[in-house]
Amino acid sequence: MIEARGLEEVSIGDYVLSGGEIAAMALIDACVRLLPGVMGKLASGTEESFSEGLLEYPQYTRPQEFEGRQIPEILISGDHAKVAAWRLAQSEALTAVRRPDLWARKAGQKAAPRGTKNTTDG
Repeated sequence: MIEARGLEEVSIGDYVLSGGEIAAMALIDACVRLLPGVMGKLASGTEESFSEGLLEYPQYTRPQEFEGRQIPEILISGDHAKVAAWRLAQSEALTAVRRPDLWARKAGQKAAPRGTKNTTDG
């Protein structure tokens, strides 16, 4: 049926949904956000999950303490280079733990981040 109409099959992941509406909404959202101006600032989508083959680093906002949890000091230090390094390290660690398939592709033979198992060692 797909070939007869010249259509392209698209997968949004390996799971079962209750109907096609949710999948259609996810696909529409993924496409629309690529249009200029949809997300506000041009740079809004440049550091999201998968933009560099890694999951996105944790996000923090105000207040600086919430329910006894503090924003990491490095994020309020004003040192942009250290913040960037922290974000990269967090992205690498999250990707290695939650998506070893992405980590293996991104890291190749690179050692796993501290505190994680190297998933490329077999």
